[in-house]
Amino acid sequence: MRNFFEKKPKEKVEKTAQEIVMAARSEEKISTKELIHGLFPDFFELHGDRSGEDDPAIIAGLAQINKQAVTVIATDKGQSAEERIAKHFGSPTPNGYRKAIRLMKQAEKFGRPVVTLINTAGAYPGRTAEEGGQGEAIAQSLLTLSDLAVPVIAIIIGEGGSGGALALALADRVYMLENSMYTVLSPEGFASILWKDASRAAEAAEVMQVTPSALLRQKIIDGIIEEPNSHRKVVKNIEKVLEEELLALNKLSVTSLVQRRQNRFRKF
Repeated sequence: MRNFFEKKPKEKVEKTAQEIVMAARSEEKISTKELIHGLFPDFFELHGDRSGEDDPAIIAGLAQINKQAVTVIATDKGQSAEERIAKHFGSPTPNGYRKAIRLMKQAEKFGRPVVTLINTAGAYPGRTAEEGGQGEAIAQSLLTLSDLAVPVIAIIIGEGGSGGALALALADRVYMLENSMYTVLSPEGFASILWKDASRAAEAAEVMQVTPSALLRQKIIDGIIEEPNSHRKVVKNIEKVLEEELLALNKLSVTSLVQRRQNRFRKF
């Protein structure tokens, strides 16, 4: 007989698309730097693209997870006002993507898996970026990832906007934190183009299916990582996924790894 005095476990109410968008952009989310230092205490940052300059919007370097060497590439929005301006609020320039490409190729040379952490509204759209070959840099990043001979795991931790996010997300496994979004453009941009009314962004977010649950149903991503209020628990949840996926991907041959990755994205 059921004890009616027992407390029922609370059912998790699924958030609306607009609520997910707001949560993905929230300043209360775990920051890129906090996440890197939590996951990779021995992280050693590398700078520069060896052809131009260093873009601070991309943090990249070497680390270990479960005693395995990995290359970490992440977008960072910054904390202070000065940082955010310098990092274009997490929107990488061509130099940032070229730095990422340099680290990807280095990872391949030394047999290190690549882990990308993504939180960007998109690539920097400024005139200097376009003059510097923004489209070409994104295309080269996609091309590099498409046949990289090491495992690649991408985790969208906040905003995953447009080609600027995809340039780091052409991976063997793609995960999202439960309060994150992945979309071809912002809901505001979608509403402005389709309805000439940016105030209909909430409606646009529903139509675009930007939420992790919608993208998982469509098999765009491989899984959703729980995101409690405790940042320490968020780190632990991501760490568990990384360890499990690296263990599985390391068992695949290079040929199988690359073929599976390419077939995955050709289906889209």
